[in-house]
Amino acid sequence: MGDPPRELGGNVAQRLAESAKLAPDGPAIIVCDAHGRSRSEISFRRLDELVNRLAAGLIANGLAPGDRIVLMVRPGQEFLALVFALFRAGAVVVLIDPGMGLKHVIDCLEGICPRGFVSVPSVQWARWYWQRKFPVARLNVHVGGWAPSSLSYRRLALSDPGQLQPPTITGTDPAAIIFTSGSTGPAKGVEYEHGMFCAQADLLREHFDIKPGEKDLPAFPLFAMFNTAMGVTSVFPSFDPTRPAAVDPRHVIAPIQVQQVSQAFGSPALWDRVGRYCQSEGITLPSLVRVLSAGAPVPPRVVRSIRNVLQAPNADIYTPYGATEALPVSVISGEEIDTETADRSARGSGTCVGRLFPGIDVRIIPIDDSPISSFEDLELLRAGEIGEILVRGPSVTRRYFRHDQATTLAKVPDGSSVWHRMGDLGYLDDQNRLWFCGRKAHRVETDEGLLFSVPCESIYNEHPSVFRSALVGLGPRPRQTPVIVVELTPGVGDPTDRLAAELLALGAAHTLTARIHDILFHPSLPVDIRHNVKIDRERLAFWATGQCSPDAQEQPGMHHT
Repeated sequence: MGDPPRELGGNVAQRLAESAKLAPDGPAIIVCDAHGRSRSEISFRRLDELVNRLAAGLIANGLAPGDRIVLMVRPGQEFLALVFALFRAGAVVVLIDPGMGLKHVIDCLEGICPRGFVSVPSVQWARWYWQRKFPVARLNVHVGGWAPSSLSYRRLALSDPGQLQPPTITGTDPAAIIFTSGSTGPAKGVEYEHGMFCAQADLLREHFDIKPGEKDLPAFPLFAMFNTAMGVTSVFPSFDPTRPAAVDPRHVIAPIQVQQVSQAFGSPALWDRVGRYCQSEGITLPSLVRVLSAGAPVPPRVVRSIRNVLQAPNADIYTPYGATEALPVSVISGEEIDTETADRSARGSGTCVGRLFPGIDVRIIPIDDSPISSFEDLELLRAGEIGEILVRGPSVTRRYFRHDQATTLAKVPDGSSVWHRMGDLGYLDDQNRLWFCGRKAHRVETDEGLLFSVPCESIYNEHPSVFRSALVGLGPRPRQTPVIVVELTPGVGDPTDRLAAELLALGAAHTLTARIHDILFHPSLPVDIRHNVKIDRERLAFWATGQCSPDAQEQPGMHHT
C-alpha cells in the first residue's frame, strides 16, 4: 500500500487567530441561560486577546513546550480560552471525562504524570489531597472560587500579552491526550497531534459546507473547539452535557430558537428527548440546517423525529461515525437512512454509517484478537463480508500514551502510516458504504457460529414495546449461550408471558436470531458515561449470568423457548 500524505499544518491555536482576523467582532461564544437568552458573550478578537494573555501568563509561570496539563473546566468561555491558550503555549492538554468516577480519574491521571492542573476548585482540592500521586504538578490554576497552592484564572487573564513568545509548533507536535470513555475496557489516553485537530476541522467544514458566522450548539463541549477553528459561534446551553439522557429538552430548544442556531451536535440520547418533546408539543426548529449526532448508532425513530422538526431547505440530521482514536471516518444523512437503509437495518443488516470522508481509507479484515505486526500480513475481506474495521487518514491517531500493549493491539504499521483497528465489526457494501455490526468484544460465539450484537438486536427493537435490547453471551467463547436482554418502552408496564412469547416468535422468524432461545427483561440497561447510549454489555452479561443461574430459573423476567 502507498502511504497517503500526512496532514501537517501548524499549531491549531493559529486557527483562532485566523478567525479573529476574518470576523473580529463576530461572537465566538454565547453562554445562554435556561431560556436561551445570552448570559455572556465574547467576540473572536477579544477571545484571541484573552488567549494571548493566558498563554503569556502560563509561560511566565514556567510552562514549557510539551508539558502535560490536565484541563477540567466546565463548558463555556473559560474552557475554550484555556484550551487555545494551552495549545498556543505549547502544552499538551489532557482531557478526561470526570463522569467515569473519581478513582478511575485519579488512576488515569497518575499514569499521565502531569506538570499541572487547570481546573475548577474541587479538582484542585482533590489534586492537593492526592499530591503524592502527582509529584511534578507544580503549575496549577483554579478557575472560580479558591483552592490551595494554585494560581487564579482571573489573575492569569491579566497577564501582559506583550511578553508572549509562543514556541514554534508543527503539525506533528503533540497537542493533547484525550481519554477514551472506558465503556469497552480500561480508559486509555489517546495522543493527538496539532495536525490531526486541523485535519478534523477541515474534514468537517468541507463536507458539511460549514460557513464562518454560523452558530452551533455543541452539546459535546470539545466540538466547540472545531467551531472556533472554523469561525463558527459556539452557543453553550444551560444544562449538564455529561448527562444527555436526563437533559430538559426545553434547555436545548430555547437557545436554538432564541439564538437562531444553524447547527447542533449531541448524542442520540439527547436528540431522542428533544425529538419526542417537539413532537408532543408541536414544536419546529426552522433555523437548524444540520443536526449532528454521534457516539453510538442513532435509532431510525430518532432520525425521523428530528427530521420532522427541521424546516429549513435541505435541512437534515447526519450521523458521523468514528472513535476517540479516529474521527471522523464516515457519515450518513437522515434522508438516506429513511429512504434506503432503515428497512435493511430492521431486517438485521446492521447500521449503515455511510460514505467515507475524503482522505479516509477503510479496510475490512478477518476477526482476530491478536496483535497484527504489519498491514502486508493481512487478508482483506470482500464487500458484504463482516469483519473488523481498519481505518487510516490524516485525523487518525498513531498511539496511546505510555500504553505500548494497547498501541500494539490497536495499531497496524504500513510504511510510514498507521492503520487503527476500530474494535468494531462491519462491512462495506457494493456502494462502498460502511455498515456497523457492533463491537468486536460484544460478538457472541456459539457452537453454531457467530452472532453480532447490532444486527440481532435490531430484530427485537422493531417490536413497539421494546425501547432497546442487548445481545449478551453467557459462558466462555466459543461455546456461549446467547441471551437477549430487553428494556421496555416507558409506559408499557411490567413484562408479561405474552410479550415474551411475541419476542421469542419474532426472533425465531429470522435466520440471524433463530438460535436465541432466552429473553431477560431489565428495568434500565446500563449505558456509558459520556453519551448515555452505549450499552455496557460486559456488566449486563454478568447480571444475566446471575439471572440464569439454577437458583434464578423461576425468577420473573426469564423466558425460554
